[in-house]
Amino acid sequence: MQQPILTVTLNPALDLGTEIERVVADVKLRCAAPAIHPGGGGINVSRAIARLGGDSRAAVSLGGPVGARMAALLEAEGIATLPLPSPGETRQSLAVRETLTGQQFRFMLPGPDWTLAAADAAVAEVARLAGADAAVVLSGSTPPGVPVDIAARLAAALPGGAAQLSVDTSGPPLHALAAGPVGLGLLRMDGEEAEDLAGEPLPTRRASAEFAARLVADGVAQAVLVARGGDGNILATADSIWHAEALRVHVVSKVGAGDSFMGAFVLSRARGEAPEVALGWGAAAASATCMTPATELCRIEDVMRLEEMGCVTRMA
Repeated sequence: MQQPILTVTLNPALDLGTEIERVVADVKLRCAAPAIHPGGGGINVSRAIARLGGDSRAAVSLGGPVGARMAALLEAEGIATLPLPSPGETRQSLAVRETLTGQQFRFMLPGPDWTLAAADAAVAEVARLAGADAAVVLSGSTPPGVPVDIAARLAAALPGGAAQLSVDTSGPPLHALAAGPVGLGLLRMDGEEAEDLAGEPLPTRRASAEFAARLVADGVAQAVLVARGGDGNILATADSIWHAEALRVHVVSKVGAGDSFMGAFVLSRARGEAPEVALGWGAAAASATCMTPATELCRIEDVMRLEEMGCVTRMA
């Protein structure tokens, strides 16, 4: 049994990933044949859920020939795609791995400009598609022109209430969420985003845990996740704080790791598992994604192995 899941991607991207021995300025660089995947926060969440044996629907704003190609790729991966209106051509992104050093260079193009009317129409359509039962995941960057309070607008529009919505965002949209008691089901951010929101360094896991707990107490979300990179992941709820140790793996590409975390966490919760169990699955999925090239995302056999190796402990 699994609660229905609806992911939302307003700013998708056709992801191209390739390799070259060394990135050098002012010369033509002959790269390897690219790997091509549909990308964007919510799309990657749905892709990770599918790889873990779960089901989701992906509400995606697609436009133009690039959008048509994205739709075909999503169909090929067996992901049920629900179209949202798009004001223009779907964007593209490029990730280049330098084999000499192992460094990765990521180039992100902007999406099409939105109007407030288009954003309101997208919110209304997502609310209709979600109904009162689906767990809704809003993840990824905000397109130009979309109001910074888009997550709060969606939370207010959902038939099941704000607790129906999980959000992974950054920058002004994250600050907008923290400005008032929205009552999200889940809010996720990485360590740098948490420090930006806090307005001060969070050098220890205890500092991150206390900050996440304050956001819960302020009514921003019922659960707050802070990803601290090599220091693991913090989860705060109204009655507990948990820490998942970082799993040591050979990092090939970090693209999609955060989205894989969200996919595994939300899927686990949709299956009725406890928050600390979902935290362990999320940490394993993120680490498994780091082991795969370009935008491939996690493999279920890696996630299962890493989840067994993981350590989740209660901090409070």
